[in-house]
Amino acid sequence: MQRHKSVEKRDRQNKKANIVNRAGKSRISTASKKVLAAKDASAVEEALKEAYSVLDKSVKSGLIHKKKAANRKSSLSKAAAKAVAK
Repeated sequence: MQRHKSVEKRDRQNKKANIVNRAGKSRISTASKKVLAAKDASAVEEALKEAYSVLDKSVKSGLIHKKKAANRKSSLSKAAAKAVAK
């Protein structure tokens, strides 16, 4: 690595961003898993609402693209409908 102030600062910024991004992606994953693990209709509905919120916040902060969030929401709602139907 080069020994310039700007390079060292960029390295520090990248490390901080990496931590924030990993935490955000983990929140998305956890919320999705809660939807898939929910059994009764009310639990599925609550988990789906929380997952939608997490996805929307991730888009707002620039963590994921809005179309990726839309695809995730669609997949989760299909899975939730199957779970409720059983």
